[in-house]
Amino acid sequence: MPNPFLPSWEYIPDGEAHVFGDRVYLYGSHDKEAGDTFCMLPYTIWSAPVDDLSNWTNKGVNYRAEQDPLCTKERPHMYAPDCVKGSDGRYYLYYCLAGKGGSGGYAGPVSVAVCDTPDGKFEFLGHVKHADGTLFNDVLLFDPAVLNDGGRIRLYVGAYFPFDKYPWLSQLFLTKIKMNMFGRSKEEVKRRWDEGIMGAFHVELEGDMLTVKGKPSRLFTTRTKGTPWQGHEFFEGSSMRKIGDTYYFVYSSQKNHELCYATSKYPDRAFTFRGTIVSNGDVGYRGRKERDRLNHTGNNHGCIENIGGQWYVFYHRQTHGTDFSRQACAERIEIRPDGTIPQVEVTTQGMDGAPLEASGEYSAVTCCNLTNGRMPHGGKNSGIPMIASSNGEQYICGIDERTYAAWKYFDLSKANALALTLRGEGEVEVLLNGKRLGTIRTATKAWEERTLPVTVHEAGELRIRGVRGKSNLLKIKFSE
Repeated sequence: MPNPFLPSWEYIPDGEAHVFGDRVYLYGSHDKEAGDTFCMLPYTIWSAPVDDLSNWTNKGVNYRAEQDPLCTKERPHMYAPDCVKGSDGRYYLYYCLAGKGGSGGYAGPVSVAVCDTPDGKFEFLGHVKHADGTLFNDVLLFDPAVLNDGGRIRLYVGAYFPFDKYPWLSQLFLTKIKMNMFGRSKEEVKRRWDEGIMGAFHVELEGDMLTVKGKPSRLFTTRTKGTPWQGHEFFEGSSMRKIGDTYYFVYSSQKNHELCYATSKYPDRAFTFRGTIVSNGDVGYRGRKERDRLNHTGNNHGCIENIGGQWYVFYHRQTHGTDFSRQACAERIEIRPDGTIPQVEVTTQGMDGAPLEASGEYSAVTCCNLTNGRMPHGGKNSGIPMIASSNGEQYICGIDERTYAAWKYFDLSKANALALTLRGEGEVEVLLNGKRLGTIRTATKAWEERTLPVTVHEAGELRIRGVRGKSNLLKIKFSE
């Protein structure tokens, strides 16, 4: 099943994948195609049999923000959720509300919904609170993650904004939006209480799945200078797994485009930075620098999960030139005997772990790299090559003489012809492992299919490079 592994019209970022029974369920935010902010749509849970990861389906909308009594016009969107099976056999969904662009998203509280099945109709349960009934809001609350640790329910929350490291953040978050994002005063955000209220935190919950036990504990220091954390400091996106007797904490770093991980023998402290698992621009993979990113990068959030004995990392990619229409992707990973996870590259083959058969049709948007050699990070961008959409179709637009799109990897050992569905006025070159298959010219406003013979019969990277003009690409079709 190629990346993105859900239908090309679907946008589920921030994925937390969990195996319950004989199916894997994907809990994530829900972006809108060509949306103007994050997480505009209600939660829709996709799932697949553990023995057939090509067969993802859903049962429609599972939960709406309007079911939460704290949903308002100012905070109408539900951000990155996580789900845990409680000791009572029911399924509990944890999330935070936010407004446009994240406004109010760190102000709390953490909301909880419940359902008797993993992907049924969830009902609002309540908000995480202290024993006296006051809302739990002791730290910055964002991107909750939950773990059933042998019957003990552990909640992980947090975010960290490095005001001292990046002074512009102080201006942006403490002045421009006047603390709407945090719901606290400047002094409260910047005060030093065990390094402040920013960072990654753990708190245990009572059996009611709502009431916290004691005070939150910090997972690791935010004073990173001279430590292995430096350069990969925690930003947001908490995710927790327990593998054997070791806790794996996956998070989005301050680089924003990468998922990193840390490990500990304890669930609530003493975590050690271990490395980067994936970057949605392949930054860091085999030494690649930020300036050489292979995609428009942006925020990243995901998890690791064991499905049928194989470990995977789930992450998301950006489309439409913004951070607001993100799609779910996944790659196979290896957990070595010493507990380390080598960084993997982003691919088209994704969960298959082997080159895709060059047979039949593939949407062009299964490309794993799309670059003009100077791709941006974050923001709302025009004039760059991107995954776009119109009239219900998703396609690559803006392929010019500086642009290439790549698919890693296809096996063309049995293919004799390759057809591209293109439009625009331009010319593209097709290569397999750097070996030229030919060029195609197009001069039409409508989609038109053009065919090339396949003269290189091997597996590897398929690349389509702009030669002149500007073209859009809808699909690729192989035939024997």
